[in-house]
Amino acid sequence: MFDLLTIIGVGFVLGVRHATDPDHVIAVTTIVSRQQSIRHAGLIGILWGLGHTITIVLVGTGIIVFNLAIPTRVGLAMELAVGMMLIILGVLNLTGVTRWITERFTPEHAAGVVHAHVHQHGGESHVHTHAHDADAHLGLEENPQGPWQQFLEKLGLYQLLRPLAVGIVHGLAGSAAVALLVLTTIHDPRWAVAYLLVFGLGTIAGMMVITMLMGVPFAYTGQRFANFNRGLGIASGVISVAFGLFITFQIGFVDGLFTSHPTWTPH
Repeated sequence: MFDLLTIIGVGFVLGVRHATDPDHVIAVTTIVSRQQSIRHAGLIGILWGLGHTITIVLVGTGIIVFNLAIPTRVGLAMELAVGMMLIILGVLNLTGVTRWITERFTPEHAAGVVHAHVHQHGGESHVHTHAHDADAHLGLEENPQGPWQQFLEKLGLYQLLRPLAVGIVHGLAGSAAVALLVLTTIHDPRWAVAYLLVFGLGTIAGMMVITMLMGVPFAYTGQRFANFNRGLGIASGVISVAFGLFITFQIGFVDGLFTSHPTWTPH
């Protein structure tokens, strides 16, 4: 029982700590910079943590259970992907492409979008679908929607998939280090995999809190101080590009991915 409690406690705490790594915080800050809802920001953190956990568990289990060895260049390439991703996120944010994609693929912003109105008839609530584009009415039926469906429709598919994909990339970069660390302290593969799962839950919880905290200034200034809010978005994009370039240079030339003598120590 003590071993189980130790694994749960240490794994969860280290997972929360892992969520605070600078590249993680910068990535999710760039994503939530266009959010005006703290609740949506928290969901973004959960999805990022879920994507991160999926990769950590899959790759980590392969290393722990099947003794998979990751070649040096492959390991460096996985870490390089984080730097490239930060650059792309920053550029998309700075050029306004992120805003365009958000408005294009978020239902509540799309032109001619079908949305719902709640009406009272005889003391009972009914949901009626409605669209400003007359063609959008074709084939519509009056179907009741629960809060969860309304929430997902308001957020949009793009907003759900983006943090999940970013988390998966981050998980690739950190999976080898986490798995090798577990192997040095936990020799039973079952306990080691259990540790990875708890570590992932800690990462999800930690990132949810971080994104909600990061979302506060953007949500507060979005409605009240448009220029300042725009400045925060630009700053997050610049930081993301700068840190991505730093990681790319570090992996490519200092660690030698782009040279003939690469060296890689998972961290």
